[in-house]
Amino acid sequence: MFSSLNFVSRRSTLTCLNGCVASSQTIASEIGVDILRKGGNAADAAVAVAAALSVVEPYSTGLGGDMFCLYYDGKSSTIQGINGSGASPKKMTIDHLQELGFSEFNKMSERSVHCVTVPGACAGWVDCHANFGSGILDLKDLLTPAISLAKDGFAVPGPITAKEWEEMVAHLIGNKYGEELLVKDSTSGELRAPEMGEVFKNPGLANVLQSIADKGKDGFYKGWVAKSIVDIIKHHGGILDHEDLEEHFTDFVEPISVEYKGLRLWEIPPNSQGIVALEVLNILKNFNLEEMAHNSADYLHLLIEAVRLSFADSLQHCADMNHCHVPIEKLLNDDYGKMQAQAINKTKSMVIPVLDDPPDGRGDTVYFTTADKEGNFCSFINSTYMKFGTGIVPEGCGFALQNRGWNFSLKPGHPNVVAPKKRPYHTIIPAMVTDAKTGKLVLSFGVMGGFMQPQGHVQVLLNMKLFGMDPQQALDAPRFLVGSGHGGAQGAVSLEEGIPECVCSSLISRGHNIVGPVRGYNRARFGRGQVIAKTKIWSTDETTDVLWAGSDPRSDGSAVGY
Repeated sequence: MFSSLNFVSRRSTLTCLNGCVASSQTIASEIGVDILRKGGNAADAAVAVAAALSVVEPYSTGLGGDMFCLYYDGKSSTIQGINGSGASPKKMTIDHLQELGFSEFNKMSERSVHCVTVPGACAGWVDCHANFGSGILDLKDLLTPAISLAKDGFAVPGPITAKEWEEMVAHLIGNKYGEELLVKDSTSGELRAPEMGEVFKNPGLANVLQSIADKGKDGFYKGWVAKSIVDIIKHHGGILDHEDLEEHFTDFVEPISVEYKGLRLWEIPPNSQGIVALEVLNILKNFNLEEMAHNSADYLHLLIEAVRLSFADSLQHCADMNHCHVPIEKLLNDDYGKMQAQAINKTKSMVIPVLDDPPDGRGDTVYFTTADKEGNFCSFINSTYMKFGTGIVPEGCGFALQNRGWNFSLKPGHPNVVAPKKRPYHTIIPAMVTDAKTGKLVLSFGVMGGFMQPQGHVQVLLNMKLFGMDPQQALDAPRFLVGSGHGGAQGAVSLEEGIPECVCSSLISRGHNIVGPVRGYNRARFGRGQVIAKTKIWSTDETTDVLWAGSDPRSDGSAVGY
């Protein structure tokens, strides 16, 4: 089944009037729309979708991970942000890791128990509903569809989902209670991943979701769920304890933004890497990209160089702002963008020094977006980082704990150096675009996938703004990835199938290390995006009463509306 994955069909942009959800799993999109039909708003639908995705796409997301979201209020035309990422344990210090033999030259395993940070998703879901929800539906209403999926079972929805799940079988088998996320083969008796079309049940996760529905945050950060988390952490030699869980809080943040050709792109501030996408646009505004052909060598060269420069800054500065100063104003200043643009040689790739080794590995995440008939939008992302995070599963819980702590630096003095109760450099980023003059929403969108995310934001946005693509066309178009999934400022550049060979050759002649064309399941490295648009920036820029939505063909999902 998994020998190949051909992109031979086409999708059309969805149009609808009342409400819409675009996600990587159709069943989750349908659940979100059902919440909208019942009187819930975009925030309510987002929480229901997040919970459903934790059931049907557990290798990418879940209660063992973190979330971020941007919420656009249709009445006030304002955007608010939630940082739902968790911090390191209060006993976690660089000295502690050094005593265990880890350093900047001998980094711990990406699946180590010491990479577990406090899971922030549950608190983020509860706070998103409490602060932005309609008030018509309660938390139990939002979680019931996911509880039913987990308890009664669901048919594994597609080849990509089944493939991603299958890749982590050995990792889960190697962890105590990992079998909760696998099935026992009826013939051989061996543990394996569920196959496409096979019914999978997760009673442990159903019980956790029910506990949250009944008790809110306390149903997760206290009681039997918290005990299961702490017990399995201690079993593996970790130091996260009950106080770390009980003291976790959601951070409500003011989004950061830059203007580009009459639009304003909004991102979550650090510790999120959204600042990378903003700096890339701030550099690119100094070039006449619209005069170049889409995905031509000249066009891609400029984007690649801008991405390298921006990641070099991010890997040097991006960190938890409760622990250090991040020079956001400097990095997003027009003069700085112009200076960075002037550093780009249009005919030769530059060598960019990196002051800290970038983290490796492709993130597996769910991004989705929702819109309601009142004009509210929610841009939402949830993740356990790498597939199934650490793979460490608390007993009876049916979810794996994230490995976000692996993104900490172990270099003393670095802004992102590991420290007690500190949030690590975070890859997941939701995005929104507004009209720079009116503040009215234009797009709610995102592209998941580790260090691909800010690169995907820029590529999808420019596809629409500069090259007249509607949301689905913008997602369908072939992409590039600087770093090939291994840090953003260095490494090879992957080019997706569909970018002409002559373009590859031209980029090689300019000094780029090119990998590609990347085909089939390997396209996963280019991320999976979702878009809901309110303004047709691909044609007239006029605001309409119609919602226009697209869903990435690199996933098994779809956009659903009514």
